[in-house]
Amino acid sequence: MVIFTPGVAPAHGADPMDDLSRLPFFRPFGRTELEPLTAVAHWRDFSAGQTVLEAGDSTQEVCFIAEGELRVIARSSGGHEIILNELGPGSIFGEIATVDGEPRSATIVALTRARVCAVAASPFMTFALSTPGASHHLMRRLAALVRDKDLQLLELTVLPVRARLAALLLRLSRPREGGGRIVSPPRPHHELASRIGARREIVSRTLGAMRREGLLETTRGGIVLSRPEALQTEVELSYGARPGS
Repeated sequence: MVIFTPGVAPAHGADPMDDLSRLPFFRPFGRTELEPLTAVAHWRDFSAGQTVLEAGDSTQEVCFIAEGELRVIARSSGGHEIILNELGPGSIFGEIATVDGEPRSATIVALTRARVCAVAASPFMTFALSTPGASHHLMRRLAALVRDKDLQLLELTVLPVRARLAALLLRLSRPREGGGRIVSPPRPHHELASRIGARREIVSRTLGAMRREGLLETTRGGIVLSRPEALQTEVELSYGARPGS
């Protein structure tokens, strides 16, 4: 299967915005260093809801998000779906398959209209291995992925649903003018459930309990975390709780 599924066609002719140097990964490098990659880079547009790549695909490209938001999804053979991550402008994906040559480990779907740059594995790895700055950046990126996976595994193994939900809301939130934090735009309950490996009904009940306790409130603009410090304390205490407590 081709990595880029049919969708919004790229404009004819070179787009002046299609410049590798505007992508964070490549900003430290000069045009001469980037010339070999510029010649083989492919820029594509995707519309919201479109699949960018499928798990199990054997294509060999590393991809960079220039614009838009993408979602990383894992699906079981039985159709169960887990949201692993969401990626924004400047993010990289496909680097694991590029390094080890194995099939894609997850499905990527566009949440919004997005523009993505793909570089074939061979020229990218040649560049990375011959350029110390790129090698270090790639290694830090892979190390960050391992840390993120370790954290997700620890949360799923150790934390009860309520603490997993609190930890997720804290990660998704940003500071709010006037105090507290906000998750904006608000996330549907089924999406939150998919992120923490729980049923939607349990997430809805848990959010309701948190609302009654004054920990959060739901507004048109998002989920307001009125007492983020209390949520953080609850997460930290849950790590030390006995299983089943």
